[in-house]
Amino acid sequence: MIELDHVVKRYGGHGAVDGLSLTIEARTLCAVVGPSGCGKSTTLRLINALIRPDEGSIRIDGQDIAVIRPETLRRGIGYVIQSIGLFPHWNVADNIATVPRLLGWQTRKVKARIDELLHLLRLDPGEFRAKFPHQLSGGQQQRVGVARALAADPNIVLMDEPFGALDPPTREALQVEIRRIQAETRKTIVFVTHDMDEALRLGDRVAVMQAGRLVQYATPAEMLARPANDFVRQFVGGADMSIRVLAVARVDERMRRDGEAVHSAQGEAISPGASLKEALTLMMTSGRQILPVAGSDGHRLGVLHLADLARL
Repeated sequence: MIELDHVVKRYGGHGAVDGLSLTIEARTLCAVVGPSGCGKSTTLRLINALIRPDEGSIRIDGQDIAVIRPETLRRGIGYVIQSIGLFPHWNVADNIATVPRLLGWQTRKVKARIDELLHLLRLDPGEFRAKFPHQLSGGQQQRVGVARALAADPNIVLMDEPFGALDPPTREALQVEIRRIQAETRKTIVFVTHDMDEALRLGDRVAVMQAGRLVQYATPAEMLARPANDFVRQFVGGADMSIRVLAVARVDERMRRDGEAVHSAQGEAISPGASLKEALTLMMTSGRQILPVAGSDGHRLGVLHLADLARL
C-alpha cells in the first residue's frame, strides 16, 4: 500500500503538489491523469524519493519513506519513463540486469531472470538478449525498459507516461501487455498519463489531478457514471462519455442469462470479460444483434443483445 498524506511540494512558491492525500491499495494499477503541469510526474518522484515533500508524509506498507535510505527505497521500486533511459552501450541483457547485479544476485539467477522477463514481455531471448538499444524499435525499447523495472521483482512499479512517444498501434499493444503483466504478477503499479482513454483502459482506479490537487479518485466505471465536477466531466469526454463507457463496461455486466436464448444464439461467442466496445465491433462485423457469451471452456453463460449496449 502507498499512502500520501497531505503532501505538499513547492517550487518558487508554486504548489506543484498541493495537499495531496491518496491511498493506493496493494496489487492494483492506479492511473494518475490530468493536464500538463498538474503534478502527476512530481507525485511519482515524491514516491521514490527523487525529491522530498515540503509538507506531509508518504508511507509504503505503513513505513514513512523519510526514514528509508533513498537508494534502498529505489532498489525496491521499478521506474519506467517515457524516454526509456536504456544504457546505449549495454546490450539488452546487461540493461535488464542492472539492479539485480547491484543487489548481488548470482550470475545464474540473473541470467534466468533476464530470460524470464524477455518471455514475459514477448521478446525471444535468443533473438534479443545480445541486441543493443539502437537495434530495437521504439516499442521493443520500451518493453526492455519495463523488463528492467521488473528485474529485481519489486512490489511497486512507477510508470511516467511510458508510451507517450509511441505510435498508436504500438501504444495500444503495450497497454494490453501492461494489463496482462499486472494481472499475472500482481504488482502495485502507479501509471502516469495525460491521456484519459489510456487511464480508463488501464486503471483499476483513476486519480484525476488538477493544479496539484486530487479532484477525484474512483474506478473507471464510477468516474464515467458520476464525475465529481465539471472539470472531470469535460476531462473524461463531456458529450462523448457514453462512448467511453463502452470501452470500460464489461459484457458480463450486461449479459442476459435467459435459459432458452443462451442455447439458441448463433455464431461466434464473446468472452464475459470483453468490453462492450469489443462486443459492438463483433456485432457490426458479423451483422448480428445478439451474441452468445461463453467462458474460456466454451460453456455458454448468457447472451448479449444490441439493446443491452444502450443501457448506459
